[in-house]
Amino acid sequence: MSTIYDVAKAANVSPKTVSRVLNGDAPVGKKTREAVEKAINDLGYVPSSAARTMRSHRSGLIGLVTGAISLSPQNPVMSGLPDIFIVQGVQQGLNGSGKTLLISDTGGRSDRIPSLMRTFVEHRVEGIIYVADYHRKVALPPLVGTPRVVLANCYDEAGTPAVVPDDHGGQYRLVREIIAKGHRRIAYLTLADHLDATPLRTAGYRAALEEAGIAYDPALVVPADTADDDTEAQAVCLWDALDAVLSLADAPTAICCGNDRMAMRAYGMLRSRGVELPDDIAVAGYDDYRAISDSLFPRLTTVELPYLEMGKRAAERLLSVVADTEPYSPTPEIVGGEVIWRESVPPLEPRALGKTPSHQREELQ
Repeated sequence: MSTIYDVAKAANVSPKTVSRVLNGDAPVGKKTREAVEKAINDLGYVPSSAARTMRSHRSGLIGLVTGAISLSPQNPVMSGLPDIFIVQGVQQGLNGSGKTLLISDTGGRSDRIPSLMRTFVEHRVEGIIYVADYHRKVALPPLVGTPRVVLANCYDEAGTPAVVPDDHGGQYRLVREIIAKGHRRIAYLTLADHLDATPLRTAGYRAALEEAGIAYDPALVVPADTADDDTEAQAVCLWDALDAVLSLADAPTAICCGNDRMAMRAYGMLRSRGVELPDDIAVAGYDDYRAISDSLFPRLTTVELPYLEMGKRAAERLLSVVADTEPYSPTPEIVGGEVIWRESVPPLEPRALGKTPSHQREELQ
């Protein structure tokens, strides 16, 4: 293996000059630089990153802990959108920084997180990004000599710099736009109660109603998901939730679903009841999981869950924290997503002309 001394001899310069070319920390003449670079290429010389790290105390490495790689279609995340997009956002955020991203996957086992983070510390990473599978509070293990840490899609009690989605604002903007289409009876079928997103989005739903002068009706807000991954139990829960809101004397004209997967199931359940979509009732989702929202008919109105942007901001925050250019803040950064308007929520006017929904017409016959 060639050394810096071999390069210096081949280029007829001193080892110090080779070091200047490699590190770019001092001016070197054009001809000298070209000679050194030619010698490096001819000899296949590879600089020692370990030696450079010892000199600069900077490894140029960023660690990322996630479960995204081991996720499978049989084990989707609760949010309904693979957090692999957060990882892609992190890569985008590190572009041009000169940093190398090292990724470790938990394999779906939270007990592996401490050892993965210790391994990163042993490899002298400058910072670690921890990516959660859904918006929640986490408790990361304490580490001796730990580098800087930024959390993505989660937060902790210690006030670690974090980037989380704007669940409150997303639901607020969606309901506000549905109201603008003429709807005033809007049901909200929520995700499981234990998720952080549920109270935040419910508060956003209520804020939009209050702004429009519409009284909050608790009968229109019904849990429609379970805490586990039992698809059969989830289907029963959603069916019962639809039963609850459709049987109201003043039934809703629009239904907001906790995520796009729930909306997709609701499409089938509503149609099995003889409900025509979107003529009889409007349906909206949350996530903008494009494999669902763009393929349904009618195409699904939904809210973007901004995973890509969250990953990008997490990377940018970590770079700032590592460089000590960002002041410490215990408040998580909130990233909002856009409302994606499609055909599943039409204006209410056609239904206001005395048209009886098809499933109710069948009951009258």
